[in-house]
Amino acid sequence: MVDAPRPGSWTVGTVSSTHPETPSGRSIWIDVPGWPGNIAGQHVDVRLTAPDGYQASRSYSLASSGPEPRLQLAVDKLPDGEVSPYLVDEIQPGDMLELRGPLGGWFVWKEEQTAPVQLVAGGSGVVPLVAMIRAHAASGSTAAMQLLYSVRSPEDRFFADELGALDNVTYAYTRSGPTDAVIGRLTKERLEAAVLPVGASVFVCGPTGFVEAVASWLVDLGHDAGLIKTERFGGA
Repeated sequence: MVDAPRPGSWTVGTVSSTHPETPSGRSIWIDVPGWPGNIAGQHVDVRLTAPDGYQASRSYSLASSGPEPRLQLAVDKLPDGEVSPYLVDEIQPGDMLELRGPLGGWFVWKEEQTAPVQLVAGGSGVVPLVAMIRAHAASGSTAAMQLLYSVRSPEDRFFADELGALDNVTYAYTRSGPTDAVIGRLTKERLEAAVLPVGASVFVCGPTGFVEAVASWLVDLGHDAGLIKTERFGGA
């Protein structure tokens, strides 16, 4: 019997497969024996160790949830990153990764939550929100849930096929898009037109500036700050 890893301790998983998501992003599936399961929205720390002993660790959201011991990460490469270039360009099935988690208990969606849910993503910030969409569908929840996804172009969408098959996803393309799309950065006016009415629970994830702007606009539009949960990262 394999002992379950404790959330605060490091464990080792084996990469089972990878798949390109965007020109700079990749999905990675990792088998973790004894994984205790995770809630949609949680994350893990990933640690790499160089031959000379130097270590670097970064936090990555999980696109998967539930009890299965097979985790999915989706990572966007930062040009000056220490961890993401390896995960996107070099890692291969059979490689081992050190992980710590699951981590985080606030930015999560649970099936007993019955309020309507508005998800707002910027770039690779869609990853934990995809976990919520999947968990919502798997649970059979009747609570409304929809996604507003701000992304540079159709080619830069994570989970493009999966999200493209849904009718509760709205895209805001910032650099290029279909001929009938409005192209440009998300504005408060576009946000207001796309999100669920005041009273919905809102999850916002993406680069720091994007998250701060969206959260501020939502409050300006009358949304209760107590119903807005945010998760941000430093990369643009």
